[in-house]
Amino acid sequence: MNLFAYLLKRVLLIIPTFLGITVICFAIFQAAPGGPVESYISNLKFAGASGDTTGGTGGDEAAKVSATSEVIEELKKKYGFDKPIHVRYWIWLKNVVRLDFGHSYTFGQPVTELIMSKLPVSVRFGVASFLIAYLICIPLGIIKAQRDGSIFDGVSSFVVFVMYSIPPYMLGILLIFFFSGGSFFDWFPLGGIRTLDSENWPLWERIKDQLWHMVLPLACFTVASFARMTVLMKNSIIEEIERDYVRTARAKGLSERVVVWKHALRNSLIPLTTDIGDFIAIFFASNLLIERIFNLDGFGKLFFDAALSRDYPLMMGSVFIGTALALVARLISDIAYVFVDPRIDFK
Repeated sequence: MNLFAYLLKRVLLIIPTFLGITVICFAIFQAAPGGPVESYISNLKFAGASGDTTGGTGGDEAAKVSATSEVIEELKKKYGFDKPIHVRYWIWLKNVVRLDFGHSYTFGQPVTELIMSKLPVSVRFGVASFLIAYLICIPLGIIKAQRDGSIFDGVSSFVVFVMYSIPPYMLGILLIFFFSGGSFFDWFPLGGIRTLDSENWPLWERIKDQLWHMVLPLACFTVASFARMTVLMKNSIIEEIERDYVRTARAKGLSERVVVWKHALRNSLIPLTTDIGDFIAIFFASNLLIERIFNLDGFGKLFFDAALSRDYPLMMGSVFIGTALALVARLISDIAYVFVDPRIDFK
């Protein structure tokens, strides 16, 4: 099967996967209490408990109940809750085809504009953490494989697994406590992506300021996959250097550096290509809390705020973007196989 046929097959498989994910999320979001209509009813009850509805006659109370019922019905029509859930999902799906995610209940702006304004911050951290993880884990895994059983291998493994054992959001809290003006050091800013009054700074100063703000969040974003990728690279190299073609290369008198970095490395990268899709999924799962901890105005924080306010259009728009990126990343992982190992056939 050629590459085009394989891509077509995978794209067609993405469609039912996407539909299944969005159907489940839509049903869960709609079933969860606390939507705009429930919020209005809660406000009415709170006002009544505060004494705003006391002192009227029985007729006045009946009129208030009738008026309240009419307002609730109007709210249901406004937000589409007067229709069955499957009809609401179908309407949402038809709008999504036109890339229309509706308007946010909370912000009163189009969901597309909101997501596009927040996504660059998350993408910046995602790309940076991806590059850092691969640029460090691949050489570190190779060195650990070459020095398997040495003191360096044992110490580095201990450090890597200690890092892996700490949840990213907990690491963020610890980093802020120790290095952001707590009881110890005041080396890094407490949060945010830049200093508030940095708009008028020279370009190089603004770049340094943003890079300094990114240090602690990047550590949290990277640690989630750092240990797994390092150990995976080490084990893959150890497995490859025991193969016959590596023994043949050594028998020809090639140096160990050439044998590992030129011959064994390419085949050792095959398991890491599967990690591309997993990395995207882990990133979008972890950035929700990390962006909240570091007060980063990104995609994860936007979804978190939308969930707290039961902003259904914004929540579903975020699910759509996150699902689409994860599915595309999985497709890229499969395509990357052919560049690492041309012997792999598409089926």
